Amino acid sequence: MDTLTASEGAELIRASGLRLRWRVGFDRWIGRLLPLLYLVAILPIVDLVYWVSSHALPTMSWSVLTNTSPLNTHSLAVPMVSTVYIMALATSLAVVFGLFGGIATAEFLSERAAGWVRTAANLLAGTPSVVIGYFGFFAFVLYFGWGLNVISGSFTLAFFMLPYLFRTVDLAYTSVPRAIREAAYGQGARPAQYLLRVATPIAFPQVLNGVFLAMAIGVGETAPLFLTLEQSALIPTGIFQPASFLTGQIWENYSSPPGTPGVALAFESAFILLVVVVGLNVVVRFISARFRKRVEGLFQ
Repeated sequence: MDTLTASEGAELIRASGLRLRWRVGFDRWIGRLLPLLYLVAILPIVDLVYWVSSHALPTMSWSVLTNTSPLNTHSLAVPMVSTVYIMALATSLAVVFGLFGGIATAEFLSERAAGWVRTAANLLAGTPSVVIGYFGFFAFVLYFGWGLNVISGSFTLAFFMLPYLFRTVDLAYTSVPRAIREAAYGQGARPAQYLLRVATPIAFPQVLNGVFLAMAIGVGETAPLFLTLEQSALIPTGIFQPASFLTGQIWENYSSPPGTPGVALAFESAFILLVVVVGLNVVVRFISARFRKRVEGLFQ
């Protein structure tokens, strides 16, 4: 075995000391730098919320939120109800197809087939919303002949939300430990029993977050609805009727002259969307945390 000379040993000790000091200094400074980077990332969001709130709250009133009369031009009650209606239908469609697709990819398809499906979902998630809107226009409005109404807009919006929900469901069920899957099947559980009684309780918090993510992305989209849904001053009573939506109010009114009621209506719509997204985020995180606590020690 080769032996080190005194000078080589001293050089090695010196180099080790330099590396140790560099690592200690890096750990110290990165701990101070991360909070600063967090502030840099969060400041634009805080500034956006302040900018929207400062323009929306001075003109916000109870009649803006509750007056459903078509004669009242400064009211958001009809777009709010219509947006809830459209989002409920679009989310239901996206959840059905995304849930079954994600479970099939994670549990039943071969690795090769699942890889192709995931690649297609990633490509669809990267498609611009205006392209999805034109697809919905040609497919649902023209080809199927549904027209510019709630059902066309909801299907188009569901098609836009689908890849986000699908990838979340796929990841949630794929991340269930293999040992748990093998133990369930080793005890004689059938695939349906494993999915309902074992995998779903573990994956449910992540799936719920995926549903919220899809809703948060969908509720802020304009192009898929603008190209497939005709604006209306009345609350829709059926899926084949036109309807208004909140992002459409922003699109139509923000270009109004400064100081006019149209600009105020655009900022009020943006503020309501911010409140909805933040509220959904808080509620879903609370429900996910409580559900995760219930199953925390059951499958470890």
